[in-house]
Amino acid sequence: SPDCLSSQFSGEPTSYTRFSIARQTDGDNSHVEMNLAADEEEGGEIGRPEHLHASMPPPRRNGKNLCFVIMAAALLLLIGFLIGYLSYRGRMQRVNRCLDGSGNCEMTPTASYFSDDGMEEEEVPGPRILYWPELRKMLSSKLSTARLEANLRQREGKNSFEAGKAEDESTASHVHDQFTSFRMDDVWNDEHYVRLQDKGSSRNQVFIIEDGQEEELESPDAYVAYSKSGTVTGKPVYVNYGRKEDFQKIRNLGVSMNGAIIIFRAGEITLAEKVANARKEGAVGVLMYPGPSNDRKADSYVPFAHAHLGTGDPFTPGFPSFNHTQFPPVESSGLPQIPVQTISREAAARLFGKMDGDKCLEEWRADIMGCKVTVSGSSKMTVKLTVNNVVVDRKILNIFGVIKGFEEPDRYVVLGAQRDSWGPGAAKAGVGTAILLELARVISDMVKNDDYKPRRSIIFASWSAGEYGAVGATEWLEGYSTTLHTKAFTYINLDTAVLGSTDIKISASPLLYSLLETIMKRVKDPANDSRFLDSRFGSDWIKKVVPLDLDNAAFPFLAYSGIPVVSFGFYDEGDEYAFLGTTEDTLANLKRKTVNLYPLMRTAAEVAGQIALRMTHDHELFLDLDRYSDELLSFQEKLWHFNGDVK
Repeated sequence: SPDCLSSQFSGEPTSYTRFSIARQTDGDNSHVEMNLAADEEEGGEIGRPEHLHASMPPPRRNGKNLCFVIMAAALLLLIGFLIGYLSYRGRMQRVNRCLDGSGNCEMTPTASYFSDDGMEEEEVPGPRILYWPELRKMLSSKLSTARLEANLRQREGKNSFEAGKAEDESTASHVHDQFTSFRMDDVWNDEHYVRLQDKGSSRNQVFIIEDGQEEELESPDAYVAYSKSGTVTGKPVYVNYGRKEDFQKIRNLGVSMNGAIIIFRAGEITLAEKVANARKEGAVGVLMYPGPSNDRKADSYVPFAHAHLGTGDPFTPGFPSFNHTQFPPVESSGLPQIPVQTISREAAARLFGKMDGDKCLEEWRADIMGCKVTVSGSSKMTVKLTVNNVVVDRKILNIFGVIKGFEEPDRYVVLGAQRDSWGPGAAKAGVGTAILLELARVISDMVKNDDYKPRRSIIFASWSAGEYGAVGATEWLEGYSTTLHTKAFTYINLDTAVLGSTDIKISASPLLYSLLETIMKRVKDPANDSRFLDSRFGSDWIKKVVPLDLDNAAFPFLAYSGIPVVSFGFYDEGDEYAFLGTTEDTLANLKRKTVNLYPLMRTAAEVAGQIALRMTHDHELFLDLDRYSDELLSFQEKLWHFNGDVK
C-alpha cells in the first residue's frame, strides 16, 4: 500500500559495513583479518542533514499516479536488463573467439567523453588484456636456447654437486642471485638439517670366494645411500628386475633365497623396491648392475643410487628437519637393513661367468650373455660384500622465488628442479635447473614488461638432496603441509627433462590429462616444425602415461600432500641414457646422446611454461574432474576382485 511504501522510504537510514583487509604475517604462515565496523558519526544518524529532522506534514499521494510510477520503473528496469544482457552476450562471444584464437582480441577500445568546458576528449584506455593465444605466443617467442645453454654450462668443469657440500651451496647461491636479478616479488632460502650417507674412508668391495680363495670382483667409487654398513657372504642368485613376479618364478624353480646375495638388473621398478622384495625373501645383501646401452663405454661405469623405500630424511619420518628440532629417535621403516651396492655390467658378466648353475629363463637372457640363475648344488662358490658407508649430518638449502598473483596470491603452482648430483649431473640436475632459471626469467619479464597479471602465484623451487630420495622437497612439504595441502594446486617437475630425443615420457595426475592434451596440440615438435607434439602419441596417448615412481621428485607432492603433479621429458626407448647417476653424466656425453639438446630443452620448457601460465591465467582452474572420476572408478573395479580378501 502507499502507506507501506512510504514507511519503507521514510524510515531510519540503514548503516553500512566497511571491510578492512590487512595481511598479517605470523612466522611462515599468513592470514587475513577482516575488521567489520559500522560507520558512526557524532550526532546520531549518518549523512542526514540536521534540517531534515524537522517535522513535516506527510505529502498527499494519489494511488493512480503511484501505480504509473511503479509501472514506468518496472519498464525501465526491464529495458536496462535487456540492454545489459545483449551487451554481455556480445562481449562473451568476442572473448570466446579470443580464447580459441579464432577472432580479434582487441577488447579495450578508446572512447570519447565531454569535459566540463564542452570539448570532446579521448578517454585513456584501460589496462591491456592478455588472452591465452597471445600469452602462449609471447612465452614461445621469449624462450631462448642460447640462455638455456648458458645456464647448463654453469656446471661444466665440476665433478660433483653432492648435497650440502661446497659446489651444491655455490649453485644454490647462483640460483638465488638469478632469481633476485629477475626482480621477483620475493626470493628466500629454506634451510634443513638432515642426515645423509656418504662413502667411508675406504671403498666398498665385492669379492668372489671360490675354494677358499678371495678374488676381487670390483671396488667401485660409487655407493648406495642408506645401505646398511657391514660385511655379508652368501651364494649369488639372479632375480631379473626384482619384481614380485620375478621372485615367484625363482621360487617355482625351487631355488632358496634365504641367506643369499641377490643380483638384479636396473629398470622397471626402483632399487629401493627391489631391495625391499629381496629382504622379504631372507636375502642378506643385494647387488645391482645397469641396464643395456648401445654405448660400450658405459659397461664399465657404476651408478650411484639410494635404497630408502620412501622420500625425505629417513631419520625424521613425517617431521620436517629444521634446525634444533627435537623428535623421538625413530627411523623410517623403509631403510633396507641389509648391505646394498651397485656394480658395473662388466663385473656382472664376470660374476655370471663364475656361476655354474642353470641358465636364466628365456625372457631374462637378452641383457647379458652367459646369464645364470645361481650356482649348482655342489658348488661352494659365494660372494662377499663389504659396505663402509657412514652417516653424516648436513645443512641443505632449498631456494625459492615467487611471482605473486594479482587476484588469488595465496593459491599457487610450483615448478621445481633438483640441483644436487653425485657426479657432474648434466642430465640428472643440470637440464632441470637450466629450464627452471629460463622459465623464471621469461615469466618475470612477461609480468614486469608485458602487462601479464597472473591471477594466482607461481613459485620456482630449486631442491637440494634430491639424489637421496627427494629429501629437500619432502622436508619442505612436511614443514608446511597444512598450507601446501590447501593452497598449492599443481606441481610441475623439471628433472631429467632430456635423456634422449625420439620418445616422450609423461607421468601425471588424471586431473591434468585434458590440459596436457590441449598443450601438446599447440607445442611444435623440435624434430619437425611442421607438426606438433601430439603427433608422437596418436589418439590413445593416455595409455602411455607412466605411473610416478619413488625416485621422481613429484612423488611426495602427490602421495604426501595430494597435490596434482606432472613430469614431462624426452628419452629413447630401448636405448636409455647410460650415464645417468654416474661420474660420466657430463655435458659432452649428453650432447653426444642428443644432438639437438637445446631445442629439446626449449620444447620441454615451453610445455612446462604453458602448464604454469594456463593454471594461473584462467578464471577457473583447468582441472578435469570427470577424467579423475573415471580413473577412480576404473581403479575401484580392479580392487573389487580382492573384496573377499579385504573382508
